[in-house]
Amino acid sequence: MAKVSIIVPTFNVEPYLKECMESITHQTLEDVEIICINDGSTDGSLAILKSYAEKDARIKLVDKENGGYGIGMNIGFGLATGEYIGIVEPDDFVPVNMFGDLYDIASKNDLDWVKADFYRFQRASNGDMFCEYNHLDRKNQYYNKVFNPSQTPEAIRFIMNTWSGIYKKAFLDKFNIRHNETPGASFQDNGFWFQTFAFAERGMIIDKPYYMNRRDNPNSSVKNMQKIYCINVEYDHIRDILIQYPETWETFKTYYTLKRFHNSVATLRRIANEFKHDYVIRFSKEMKRARELGEMDEELFTPAERDNLYMLINQPEMYYKIKALPMNNGSTNFNNNIKEVKAELDKIKRSKSYRIGRMIMYIPVRFKRLAKKIYRKINQKRKGYKKNG
Repeated sequence: MAKVSIIVPTFNVEPYLKECMESITHQTLEDVEIICINDGSTDGSLAILKSYAEKDARIKLVDKENGGYGIGMNIGFGLATGEYIGIVEPDDFVPVNMFGDLYDIASKNDLDWVKADFYRFQRASNGDMFCEYNHLDRKNQYYNKVFNPSQTPEAIRFIMNTWSGIYKKAFLDKFNIRHNETPGASFQDNGFWFQTFAFAERGMIIDKPYYMNRRDNPNSSVKNMQKIYCINVEYDHIRDILIQYPETWETFKTYYTLKRFHNSVATLRRIANEFKHDYVIRFSKEMKRARELGEMDEELFTPAERDNLYMLINQPEMYYKIKALPMNNGSTNFNNNIKEVKAELDKIKRSKSYRIGRMIMYIPVRFKRLAKKIYRKINQKRKGYKKNG
């Protein structure tokens, strides 16, 4: 059994694949198996993978018809025999000490998973590399210590990725944590990521970058303007899984809605303009449903997000005009459109329904804050009585 199985899901990445494979095959941890899944590539990716497999016995190569990211990843999980499993996207690359260092940390602390900070990078035409450091925990609260993710729902605020760490295979198998296999979809790593947080009891994040994530691949799914509702389907999938575990769902449901909101906003920015109106209408219904079912905690949102949330739920057409409607500075009607939207917004804000709606929206937040203050005062008095006693 290898210490780490590394899965490389591959589809049409010929320009970047050699750099990726070089970084994996030259790891300082030699006791690895490398599982390459060619998902029906139509460029030279398969030939590159075959050339590496011929030279390195640690490489397992699967060549299959195109079926989508989730199916390919799950084939890789099924073939993996390592104690831990890592994922490297084929247009990315990793430092040669990544898997050795992370395995040492994971095995020493008996972790369900360990994840590290990472770089996002782009290369200019002259070969210069521009890197941006990404901290998983922007509040710097959980670094370099073991914590229980299943009891730490606020950790859902960490930057989402599945590839800057390794996962204990026994943990993944125990909870049957796999990728969604929706044909032709994207963002199927969201469900995998969410499950690894909701079910793990021993996790750790490291404040050191161990992964290089490419942002200049024009074929990346994060730049696809045509895949409209993939994130919505994925979050329905996540909900279907978590509600099977009532205690887990109760712990994570409001943070789940927060994450769904953030990812839907990002989707709205990504998709083509002709799809944005219909997307806003669906987005509005999803957030309204979450609020009605008690799956939303407005206090988790920033004040600006709460204002946007209210507008989205109660005035989706206005949300579309202000937040999603394409604004073309070259249009002769641009200034008129701005004036029209501002006038309509001012009219809504003066209306009785808007004032009542805002009051209802913010009452739960204010009550919670007041309750917390009262609770703190009671605890302080109790501590005072104990000392005096």
